[in-house]
Amino acid sequence: MKAKNEVKLEIVANSVNVGVARVVAATFSAQLDFTLNTLEEIKVAISEAVSNAIIHGYGNKGEGTVYITIRLFDDYIEFRIVDHGCGIEDINQVRQPTYSSDPERMGLGFVFMESFMDKVEIWSEVGKGTTVQMIKTLVSDREAQ
Repeated sequence: MKAKNEVKLEIVANSVNVGVARVVAATFSAQLDFTLNTLEEIKVAISEAVSNAIIHGYGNKGEGTVYITIRLFDDYIEFRIVDHGCGIEDINQVRQPTYSSDPERMGLGFVFMESFMDKVEIWSEVGKGTTVQMIKTLVSDREAQ
């Protein structure tokens, strides 16, 4: 299916750029008729995905690039966050609540992504990087209830 619109953003893997990704994602998502609450959820999910790429993918050293692609369709929006960092050894483990490879972190990133998005897919290869794809539908199952 061909997207109605698309934006691609490359950011240096520096935590100050998380805010840029949030604003771009929310602004682009506003093309669909999302509620303000849903736009806030999108911003949180994007923040978590981009922060994970920066902190865990690249070791929070300010080196590397995070690639963000947002594609707009008639009734959903797709977010793809890609890094070429260290990768994830066990995807099932990182999806568990409170798991973090960094004891200073709470380990809720994927929990937030999965609770605020309608679909989350993760592909990763150790030493090559990680791709996180998130889908938000215009009318999610939660909103319909």
